[in-house]
Amino acid sequence: MNAEIGIIGGSGFYELLEKPQQVKVGTPYGHPSDLVTLGEIGGRKVAFIPRHGRSHQYPPHRIPYRANIWALHKLGVKRIIAPCAVGSLQPHIKPGEIVVCDQFVDRTKGRRDSFYDGPETTHVSMADPYCPELRKLTIETCRELGLSFHERGTVVVIEGPRFSTRAESQWYKSFGWEVINMTVYPEVVLARELEICYVNIALVTDYDVWAPKPVSAEEVREILARHIENVKRLIYRLIPKIPSERNCPCATALKEAKI
Repeated sequence: MNAEIGIIGGSGFYELLEKPQQVKVGTPYGHPSDLVTLGEIGGRKVAFIPRHGRSHQYPPHRIPYRANIWALHKLGVKRIIAPCAVGSLQPHIKPGEIVVCDQFVDRTKGRRDSFYDGPETTHVSMADPYCPELRKLTIETCRELGLSFHERGTVVVIEGPRFSTRAESQWYKSFGWEVINMTVYPEVVLARELEICYVNIALVTDYDVWAPKPVSAEEVREILARHIENVKRLIYRLIPKIPSERNCPCATALKEAKI
């Protein structure tokens, strides 16, 4: 069984799938975070991978990113929807809101972030890292559902698993970047290298540590539990609207990338 759309997210997204079936998918990069669950949403074939594993056993810096993306690619996935939790770096972006990111800044260290380790040299363009078609549909769907959201935002991705210092958080904030996260990179780059469309749906859970009260894991869990249903509603409404044909640059990302 193949799939056309992939979801990478928390284990709470299992319940979205109709006719679920778990499969083991081998890759040249080891095992994915967990078994891949295949099913349907709105008549579309969907593959789901829990980013951190079913038991949340993989911290951000240990997630098998290449195996996860390759497994979806092997199953035929052409588009990935990637919900995640983020901290806000700006006062106007509030916990419980959604940000449809359009840019990222990588502050990770040493993650395996490419499928092209030689001898073939490939320089994939990441000027606009998120699929414009998927972003447009996601924004339209947020409006339809009346969700509180932001149409764009830059996410700075830190290595983790620790949270930032106050100095680091203030530094990121001073650039005007909107949100902070530990997992968006290198997922989005790996997807582009396999010509897979990728959209990030970022749920704001906290104000990081630039605010008077620094973020805690407990706070993140609490806000996630309170607002995750909005993200599920968004994905459930979004997937049936995705056209079968792609007319975005993601589909031909390797055309001018190889030397």
